[in-house]
Amino acid sequence: MSRITGADALVESLLANGVNTVFGLPGAQLDQLFDSIYRSEGRIKLVRSRHEQGSAYMAFGYARSTGRVGVYAVVPGPGLLNSSAALCTAYATNTPVLCLSGQIPLEDIDSGLGHLHEIPNQLNLIRCITKWAERIEHPTLTPTRMNEAFRQMKTGRPRPVEIEMPMDVMAQVAEISAPAAPPSPVLMPIDAGQLERAVELLAGAKRPLVIVGGGAVEAGAILLKLAEKLQAPVVSKRHGRGVVSDRHYLSQTLPAGHYLWRDADVVLVVGSRAKMPLTMWGHDDKLKIVRIDIDPVQIKKPVESEVAMVNDAGTALQAIYDVLDQRIPDRPSREQELTALKEDFRRQFAECVGPQFAYLQAIREALPDDGFFVDEITQVGFCSWYAFEVYHPRHFISAGYQGTLGYGFATALGVQVGNPDKAVVSINGDGGFMFNLPEITTAVEYNIPLVTIVFNNNSYGNVKRQQKEWFGGRYIASDLHNPDYLKLADSVGMQAYRVESPEDLKSTLATAFQARRPCLIEVPVGEMPSPWQFILMEQVRGQT
Repeated sequence: MSRITGADALVESLLANGVNTVFGLPGAQLDQLFDSIYRSEGRIKLVRSRHEQGSAYMAFGYARSTGRVGVYAVVPGPGLLNSSAALCTAYATNTPVLCLSGQIPLEDIDSGLGHLHEIPNQLNLIRCITKWAERIEHPTLTPTRMNEAFRQMKTGRPRPVEIEMPMDVMAQVAEISAPAAPPSPVLMPIDAGQLERAVELLAGAKRPLVIVGGGAVEAGAILLKLAEKLQAPVVSKRHGRGVVSDRHYLSQTLPAGHYLWRDADVVLVVGSRAKMPLTMWGHDDKLKIVRIDIDPVQIKKPVESEVAMVNDAGTALQAIYDVLDQRIPDRPSREQELTALKEDFRRQFAECVGPQFAYLQAIREALPDDGFFVDEITQVGFCSWYAFEVYHPRHFISAGYQGTLGYGFATALGVQVGNPDKAVVSINGDGGFMFNLPEITTAVEYNIPLVTIVFNNNSYGNVKRQQKEWFGGRYIASDLHNPDYLKLADSVGMQAYRVESPEDLKSTLATAFQARRPCLIEVPVGEMPSPWQFILMEQVRGQT
């Protein structure tokens, strides 16, 4: 037992749960917490952002790329709401992010007295976009509540959670026990009937196909063994990229998956919503679906499947492989066929989205194999979902279906903080980059060696293309007035370059990665071809 403040108890609970980095922005209701972090004598590294949204996105990038919990701290009310876009992104992408929110004095919560940063019913508001949220009303409750927050993030479907502590509780001193060790996650047992049916279908499949999502990122080794046993192509859109390296012939991108879908007889879906295949590409009675997902609700959407194994991906895949390996012989290799398919689609990318493809090729050639790529809601970003090769899980970072424009730069700073010895590249359009522009000063202040590319067409490119195609060129609010990015970067001490070709981008990236300091590269571009023909693809079988 120790006599410590509520804020000290928060810090000790973070440390007990393996946290050593917190992103945040100081303010009145966090004064005690920031002082406690100061007194932790370096056990917790604090990265201060210039906006609450930046803090939250940094925590998101940290968590997404490392698999560890990303933590950020903000004041209540407007501070918490400023961070809500990043919480939505973490929720959509099943990412373990812990939001630590301050709060007004305990007795005045929801009183309507007009305290600084007061908003009504904050806790229930934030519960709408988190997996779990709770208030700590007394310092002695801190170890239990914090352990529960971490249990929620690490059990079942990982998603963001929020803990709020009133400012007077942070300052209150109490006798507090040392935090207990957090409980280990409990894995669901394998259902023998579901396992047998999965093995039966996969053993009899003539044209098997695997769809992987973010729920498979820790199961790459066993997934590849099973895919090789079945000679089943492995398809991913965003979060499953790199689970099987794109250097392997079985790893196929989204457009190739669409091509293979029409003839597939059994599809194994692992840790993925599979929304696009199941709602857009079509399905029929000849297509059997075997699903593995940790979430018993999600596994039933958007359609019921023949097999639904509610399990951790690695556990379920290992169980299937162990039985299947004894039941069927190795199948003839499809390497020649599938390598030709990969090459054919790369030719199509070069022909149809040539400018984006050339720049993505340049980035891939300059970025080390173990480097991280952070996409954005931009023309090059959309193409990266299918035209950028990924060799490791967690190394392709995306906002997923939330599509939060402007998320990328701040997120990439968090990726770099979480992986300090790796190369990280952030691609941006000029529109989205301006959302979190103040964080260029954070990058310089903390010497975060992120390399940031801004593809500048002086417009919201996707919006302008749609206005051209759908509305006959009636352009409104899509053209942008931008600063001189090189002068802007120079004003805060950031190295900056302007390049105008993929070849120059490749060589400049090599220089920037070698320098190990924050760097901005502006790439002036014109109108680019639509990337959507390889994403929004037509129905190829049955009923949607």
